[in-house]
Amino acid sequence: MIQTKFIDGLLLREMVIAGANLLEKNRENVDALNVFPVPDGDTGTNMSLTMMSATREINQKEFQSAGEAAAALAKGALRGARGNSGVITSQIYRGFAKALEGVDKISPVQFAAAMKSGADTAYKAVMKPKEGTILTVARVMAEDAVRQAEMNPDDFDALFDVILKSGEAILNRTPEMLPVLKQAGVVDAGGRGLMLLYQGYAAILRGESVEAVESTGESVEVQFVDDHDSMEEIKFAYCTEFLIQYIKDDVKEEDVDFFRRRLNRIGDCVLVVGDLELIKVHVHTNDPGKALQYGLELGELVNLKIENMVEQRRENIRRKEAQEKKQPPKPYGMVTVSLGDGFSSIFRDLQVDAVVEGGQTMNPSIEDLQKAIDSVNAETVFVFPNNGNVILAAQQAAEISKNNVQVIPTKNVAMGIAAAVAFNPDADAEENAQNMDEAAQRVRTGTITYAVRDTDFEDMHINEGDIIGLHNGKVTFKSDSIHDVAMSLVKDIVTEDDVLITLYYGEDTSEEDAQALGAEIEEMFPDCDVDVHKGGQPLYYYLIAVE
Repeated sequence: MIQTKFIDGLLLREMVIAGANLLEKNRENVDALNVFPVPDGDTGTNMSLTMMSATREINQKEFQSAGEAAAALAKGALRGARGNSGVITSQIYRGFAKALEGVDKISPVQFAAAMKSGADTAYKAVMKPKEGTILTVARVMAEDAVRQAEMNPDDFDALFDVILKSGEAILNRTPEMLPVLKQAGVVDAGGRGLMLLYQGYAAILRGESVEAVESTGESVEVQFVDDHDSMEEIKFAYCTEFLIQYIKDDVKEEDVDFFRRRLNRIGDCVLVVGDLELIKVHVHTNDPGKALQYGLELGELVNLKIENMVEQRRENIRRKEAQEKKQPPKPYGMVTVSLGDGFSSIFRDLQVDAVVEGGQTMNPSIEDLQKAIDSVNAETVFVFPNNGNVILAAQQAAEISKNNVQVIPTKNVAMGIAAAVAFNPDADAEENAQNMDEAAQRVRTGTITYAVRDTDFEDMHINEGDIIGLHNGKVTFKSDSIHDVAMSLVKDIVTEDDVLITLYYGEDTSEEDAQALGAEIEEMFPDCDVDVHKGGQPLYYYLIAVE
């Protein structure tokens, strides 16, 4: 039974952390719900990393106001959002926070309204919303929550009972809305991730531990990362860190809690973790001596580190201003996402200014993309996401960047390379964007990897471990031979109008095997030029590009 009548900032933080921890515990299970049985299904990973960024932000200080805590939550989620699922999650929190502006304590009615605002915001962020996804789960839960709150405006227990039942019911219906889910025998991965967040919320409100919620996997504590460069304002100048060891015999858990509260009175970004054997301490404060004095009351201090963040900020500003004075902005710059040293080298040879590591196996965050964009001293920056799951994050990064940004919606690195090749320094920005997009769209691709689980796709039964070939992202061939799948893919992709076939081999493929395959393809298609390059991509043996 939930006795809570209102949710303040401190309780909201506990709920969010619990939800993030539960999602992380089940991250691999959510990843496994990916429709295609490829080894880089990453919905759970992207949502979990997004939530870790959100919890870092909401942990910056003890927000008493729920509205302020929600704003910090939304800011952190947006900053760390990765992949489509992470970006949509960040938009849900963005709308949630917007509805709670100026609210100190959230009532059930306000919570339900904030859920509705979050779902509406997420729908607006997606150009072509698709039902049967996380969007549907968020919308239906919110609509049912609003109806429940209208009937019983003071009962969080009844509200969360409806939220969880509604979420599970609509999640179980997602396969009816998306045939690919039904054929794969899975529910929507993003919807499952969202449900885990709300299950974590409910556990805190009901006084349960996250471990009591049915799940699999180990609990992983959300890690704190102190990013001074991302701080918009420095109120407390000294970043103070130390360990407390040899804890005094009379120290109890309540003393550690009191120590944490004392630090919150003299600073922010407080972190006090550990047990009565060893305690890790982090705080931003204007009185580091007092923080050390408080720590000494508990035990011995070691590994002390005090940094002046104000001076660091001054130095960074001086360095940046000096660099900008030396180099006036050039007309154009390019940023690309790439995973694999071979691909990254190719992009640099094509004069791409910044390469963001990531793609198939690890989608970069909005913050990663924004920093790369802002690092390019150019009037217009072209961005190649090179993954369908990164395009939305790139568009969000473009919106908040200080530069004029054009996102070319490339879905793989081969398309990105074609776009970079099409760049013309003498053309204007709109003409360049159009030419790059047209060049990218002319590229047809095939990728070869292995199946991570048994599944049925259309008329094909796939076993775990099978070598599978995807044509423009759709599973088309399977075999126990990489060579056979590659040859089948090439025959399927190449037409009589094509003139170039490029074979990019991954980190698990030898150059000798790749060159031999390239020679065989060249013999099969004598009218085409066949190029073989090292891509260095993980998990995918080959990426085949045809144009």
